[in-house]
Amino acid sequence: MTHQPIPDGADRTPAPPKPSSANGTRPGSALLVAHESPALDATVRQAVDQDGAHPPVDLDGEQRVVDLEAAERAAADFLAALGIDLDREERRATPARMAHAYAELLAAQPFRLTTFGNDEGYDELVLARAIPFRTLCEHHMLLFSGVAHVGYLPGERILGLSKLARLVEHFAARPQTQERLTMQVAKCLDANLRPRGVGVVLEAEHSCMTQRGVRAVGATTVTSALLGTLRTDPRSRAEFFALARVPNPPTG
Repeated sequence: MTHQPIPDGADRTPAPPKPSSANGTRPGSALLVAHESPALDATVRQAVDQDGAHPPVDLDGEQRVVDLEAAERAAADFLAALGIDLDREERRATPARMAHAYAELLAAQPFRLTTFGNDEGYDELVLARAIPFRTLCEHHMLLFSGVAHVGYLPGERILGLSKLARLVEHFAARPQTQERLTMQVAKCLDANLRPRGVGVVLEAEHSCMTQRGVRAVGATTVTSALLGTLRTDPRSRAEFFALARVPNPPTG
């Protein structure tokens, strides 16, 4: 398995980290909230807490209107166009099953990204390993699935552990690329929690690569996103990759 970090710029040259709690330049009252958009930088929107506190973030603003009847008709037309006989008894309900299956794949349960005060001053890495996820490749609408390793270095706030898995599920509930999914989880966690550092690694198998085209069965794609101290400090970076059990590429 190889590890390929996600670069910040199109020229694939690592850019300096953006201001964050790691260097003490983030405004204390800024709170960024997850928001669905084709542009990577628009995955969050800014909101201001007038009291200067850290209110819970409600990731329930992306409910899509689902027309199952229209989806069923479209599925029937699609299958018929491919020459599949839908008159057979065992296939008559297939368009409806397809519509419900895709609707289920693209539906995430709403949740609140609640944070808590770090009263004990815990300052070591918090990492949830092997969070399972599945989503659709936006290029072929075929399934890709795998595990996510999500960690952060706490600042003034900590997050309920289940919310790390919820966050992955939230962004996986839409057609995706693995690179974008990796960055969305990292940026949302950084924006809402304001930790000293964030690390996200995704390992996934893509059926668009294993079941069609090159048919590279068993091939795994690994992507990562590092922010704050986990990007700038070699020891913290190495610790994160060691705990995530992902080979840490040489620096320099």
